Amino acid sequence: MGKSLVLAEKPSVGREIARVLGCRQNADGYIGGDKYVVTWALGHLVTLAEPESYNKEYKTWKLDYLPMLPKKMQLVVIKNTSKQYNIVQGLIRRNDIDDIIIATDAGREGELVARWILLKAGNKKPIKRLWISSQTEKAVREGFAKLQPGGNYNNLYLSAQARAEADWLVGLNVTRALTCKHNAQLSAGRVQTPTLAMIVAREQDIKSFVPKEYYNVRAKLQGFNALWKDSKGQSRIFDKDKAEALLAACSGKEAIATEVSKQYKQKPPPAAYDLTELQRDANKKYAYSAKQTLSIMQSLYEYHKLLTYPRTDSRYVTDDIVSTLPDRLRGIAVGQYRDLAAALLKARPLSTRYLVDNNKVSDHHAIIPTEEQANLSALSPEERNVYDLVVRRFLAVLSPAYEYEEVKLTVTIGKEKFHARGQSVTSPGWRQAYERDLLDDDDAEQDSDEQDQMLPQIRQGDKLELKSCEITTGKTKPPSRYNEATLLTAMENPSDSTMSSELRSVLKTTSGLGTPATRADIIEKLFSSFYVERRWKEIVPTSKGIQVVNLAPEDLKSATLTAKWEQELALISKGESKSDDFINQMHNYTKKLVSDVVRSEAKYTHDNMTKEKCPDCGGFLLDVNSKNGKMRVCADRDCGYRKSVSTQTNARCPNCNKKLELRGEDEKRTFYCVCGHRERLSDYEKRRATAGATKNDVRDYMASQSRQNVSSGNSSLADALAKWQEANTDD
Repeated sequence: MGKSLVLAEKPSVGREIARVLGCRQNADGYIGGDKYVVTWALGHLVTLAEPESYNKEYKTWKLDYLPMLPKKMQLVVIKNTSKQYNIVQGLIRRNDIDDIIIATDAGREGELVARWILLKAGNKKPIKRLWISSQTEKAVREGFAKLQPGGNYNNLYLSAQARAEADWLVGLNVTRALTCKHNAQLSAGRVQTPTLAMIVAREQDIKSFVPKEYYNVRAKLQGFNALWKDSKGQSRIFDKDKAEALLAACSGKEAIATEVSKQYKQKPPPAAYDLTELQRDANKKYAYSAKQTLSIMQSLYEYHKLLTYPRTDSRYVTDDIVSTLPDRLRGIAVGQYRDLAAALLKARPLSTRYLVDNNKVSDHHAIIPTEEQANLSALSPEERNVYDLVVRRFLAVLSPAYEYEEVKLTVTIGKEKFHARGQSVTSPGWRQAYERDLLDDDDAEQDSDEQDQMLPQIRQGDKLELKSCEITTGKTKPPSRYNEATLLTAMENPSDSTMSSELRSVLKTTSGLGTPATRADIIEKLFSSFYVERRWKEIVPTSKGIQVVNLAPEDLKSATLTAKWEQELALISKGESKSDDFINQMHNYTKKLVSDVVRSEAKYTHDNMTKEKCPDCGGFLLDVNSKNGKMRVCADRDCGYRKSVSTQTNARCPNCNKKLELRGEDEKRTFYCVCGHRERLSDYEKRRATAGATKNDVRDYMASQSRQNVSSGNSSLADALAKWQEANTDD
């Protein structure tokens, strides 16, 4: 009897599956056993071929060669991971392998990873599918007991392949058209461009915003304040004379409590986390980037096995998870979570009304803890922080509602009505899961002139002591710039006034712009392309980014394109539409987009050009702000020269403890601080050594800073596009 070859997506997952299956024969790139051989990919091992694979002329970027429309897309092995591909291919072809078990991530992209490898390797053997949402031993065993026929997922694969090919056609053709037309390193894509367009539109709204001064009339009474409102509930007065007339009309008048209402209210806990919501909260609380949060989540999922599958867009779980909830609570019943977890277990049956909804779960359920016993000391500080967010949300969603009494008070002064409100807690409910008061997004971002306060015991008809009336002033505020948290929200729920209600519904039921798994990479690409830059937490478009939005074809600026694609891809995944028909449509659409770029009369100008010449080609260098510092890059897209001018480091100033900026080259490299402190790198090394750090520590630190700087930059556009599948996945 032959063996089954198990193909995982990453080494860590493969090794864990091998352990559970009892495979102990370690080899190069796989682990063998009596019944199973477990191997793995390294993400994508196979990708779509570059343009020059279809036509040698495509190696040269010229408008005359566009659009590039291969009749049949080819697959190639990614050079950097070709060794592992050859190992997997050899295993697939082994005589003692009877069938293949796909154990890549359970989703559209995971299906594509495996199917492309099998297709390139020429596999003819039967396929089975492992579909699980966590990497615990229990989940793996249950998954292998319920393996599905691979054919059940053929349509999912066809939809994934159609998406990848469409992104290749649109992304590469429009990118080359823009680059050749304007002789600059420009790029565009189905997800990248509308995301950038949202940032640019917000910046334009801010710049065109004209603040207006407004006035409030407030009454100070015994023990509380009240705010004047008109019959429509508006408190802001934009006419100063009207505000002063109101003040005069109320001064010295009697104050009577004309309405007192008390209402019992409940507030349910927030839903469990999906990846985007978790990335938002991690950015708000810890300033982690979306990509950083995803990386931490992958570690908690794959290595520590404490959390379930991270790349999910669901915030609920299905009925079959309910029986596992007590074990999950026991797993997290450590440290500061112990008391609340024990209380929930004691008050069985568990309340799952806010967690379970079969109709709201897609490929994967919400991110929740696994049954593994948590060892908090084994986690890094960053892992601890993200784990804390998930555990507290899990405890909250299994807790009862927050209950309070809301009090609303109307005070009549003369003929004018003033209002006050307050609330008293009757049962903290799910808020006990949080160490301090948690404000939801609406509370945190509310732009209100009326605030909750403690109100004294007042009955309707009571006469109140009016201490004074006063006018306060304020100014209307412009819309806020995006940060990573709010940009993730906008990508998940892109608004477009021109979009039909049907397409809005499609985006709402899918994942908006990109997927939870790829949004972080899209945001990173905007930084590395120098389309946006970071100012503290805010994301601000550069001149280059603003120009690219103006130069890009109109269709690519809106989320409508993604909505239409997702609508068609959903039909393909259900077997209700043909992928070939979709790709034929994409060929015609690509022709239109390239034509739009070529015929456009818009111009691109480098407004950040310096007088410094490139040492490689003699052209002029451009000043750019990368994610981690300042750089100078060659304006000639074929040259690709770049150098670091300054790097924002994690080194701290000995005077004010603020982060230091590193400038200069070679032996002249010097740390600079905003407080005026300057220190040569050599002196810094001596100081660190004196403080206990070794030269190796300093060297490793400088190497890490160098890696950050390189990763934040953009190599030549040709090199970037050669890694299209890795760096430009617009799924």
